[in-house]
Amino acid sequence: MTVIGLTGNSGTGKSSVAKVMEKYGALILDCDKIAHENMAVGGCAYDEIVSAFGKDILNSDKTINRKALGNIVFNDSQKLSILNKITHSKITQRVKDEIAKASCKCVVIDAPLLIEAGLDAIADKVWVVTADTEVRIERIMNRDGISRQEVLSRFSKQTPAEVLEKKADLIIDHSQNDFEKLEKEIYNYMKKEGLLNV
Repeated sequence: MTVIGLTGNSGTGKSSVAKVMEKYGALILDCDKIAHENMAVGGCAYDEIVSAFGKDILNSDKTINRKALGNIVFNDSQKLSILNKITHSKITQRVKDEIAKASCKCVVIDAPLLIEAGLDAIADKVWVVTADTEVRIERIMNRDGISRQEVLSRFSKQTPAEVLEKKADLIIDHSQNDFEKLEKEIYNYMKKEGLLNV
């Protein structure tokens, strides 16, 4: 079994790459989804997060208001660091557990913070998805309905693409919105690496 760490900044099309890999038999471990589950009421990170950030981050039904939490941490690097410390170790443990149970040729750790969370250490190979900055801005503005300024503010808090690329065994440029071309490319990479499970 090969474990691929898949990462890329917002708007690069990382999710599209993961979808193609799943189509060809890879097991996708979506770290954003795992984080959501961990933060749900009764999830393994819930109590620690509420204890660290207070009850003001809760909705009336006791669920964590991710927007309120985001507003706190994205403007304060110290608080972001506290949140990451709580969430990263729990995500890593879950990823390790899922890999141990897996029986397919390829497991993909789909994580925007793959390098920052140290998840690249679990991966056999790191694949980084990139795209031109303007393309990324356009995609995020359309997807999230936010202004260019808000997108640029998000970008300023992300690890620069060059840093991610230095860790990459493979760089996938998804600047063109050509899903067919992307699918062909991913299929060929997976075939070459013996990762197809179809």
